[in-house]
Amino acid sequence: MKVTIYHNPQCSNSRKALEIIRTIGVEPEIVEYLKAPLTREQLTMLVAHMGVSPRDIVRSKEAVYAELALDGADDAALLDAMAAHPALMNRPIVATDKGARLCRPGEMVTEIL
Repeated sequence: MKVTIYHNPQCSNSRKALEIIRTIGVEPEIVEYLKAPLTREQLTMLVAHMGVSPRDIVRSKEAVYAELALDGADDAALLDAMAAHPALMNRPIVATDKGARLCRPGEMVTEIL
């Protein structure tokens, strides 16, 4: 099984999801998106794979969200903002052959393993 986790090691939900993935004997591809930000194209593909809107994976509590006045932003503006400011992307997002989803809380990862 191929598993990719878009991971922030500082996030307890992200650490929990990674722990659960490893518990079932899978070593996932770990993308530390704060160190290696996703491009707009990668974000677009990820959102499509998840079947959600970019707004569903944006962290509205980040200071930069308010600074950029993203409350009324359209999908294109949100994708641009997340590409430019990776802290805006919520985590962890896990992608498997069964789909991709935001795993908050981390235990939600079991639904796609």
